[in-house]
Order: sequence, then C-alpha cells, then structure tokens
Amino acid sequence: MSVAPAPAAVANSENVQAGLPKNMVPDPGWFDGDRTKFEDRWRGIRLFLKSNRVFETNDRITAILAHLRGDIVGIYTQKKLDKLDEELGTQDWDDFVKEIKMTFSDKSKAADAEWKIEMFKQGKQNIADFIIEFEALAMKAETDELHAIFLLKKNV
Repeated sequence: MSVAPAPAAVANSENVQAGLPKNMVPDPGWFDGDRTKFEDRWRGIRLFLKSNRVFETNDRITAILAHLRGDIVGIYTQKKLDKLDEELGTQDWDDFVKEIKMTFSDKSKAADAEWKIEMFKQGKQNIADFIIEFEALAMKAETDELHAIFLLKKNV
C-alpha cells in the first residue's frame, strides 16, 4: 500500500524540478485562538507568506484567515470574510495587522516585558548579550525609543 505525498511535499518537489528554489519555511499550521501561541504563529505565517511570495494584500489576508480554526477564531474569520465580500476592494494591510494583533495577542506578555525591562540590569553579562536581550524586551514591552534610551543608560 503506497501513501500519497503531502501536497506541500509535491509542490516542493515540483518547484525543484522546475528549477525554482525549494520552500524552506514550513506551513505554520492552524491557529486556534490560544493567545500564548499567537506571537509564534504570527511570525510563522508571515515567514510562510514571504517564502511563498504572497505579496498582494487581499491574498495575504485570505491566507492568514485560512489558518484560523476553532470557535472564537472561526467567528472572527467569518466576520472578516463577510467584510471582504462586502467591500470587494483591497483592505488596508496595516489596519488588518493592528486588528488581528489587538484581537489575539497575549496582553500579559507585554506587561511582563514592561516590568522586566524596568528591572533589567547588565550585571556581569556581556554587553552584546545585554543589548540583544534589552532590545527584545523593549520590543515586547512596546517601549518608545526615548524611554528605552533612558532605561538603557540607567541599567548598564
């Protein structure tokens, strides 16, 4: 009994045979609304869209909506699909990104990062490692640039 290859595997082998680069970014899978997993899923779907050269706004939004499954996200998806059908034009990508992040991101992660960055000290840590970790915390905490500079000077 033979098993048929997965569609992604077929597409990848067809790409290689056609002389196109093999897609190195795996499909991120479904997002079920678990806010603690949103950040990783969001990064995964963005990488997946870039690697598959999906650049048109409506195509990107449709592909993202196709990766949302479950109760709450299913309702959100249906609402967005209805809106896309009504408007028939191109939606604004930045507005969509703001909306989906506001709807599904884990708000406690930003609050935790905000608290950590306020208390973050270099200590005996290598300056390069300290800066990398500091920048990651500042990004997660959504700290504005002036406040980040103040905290950096205070904590080095």
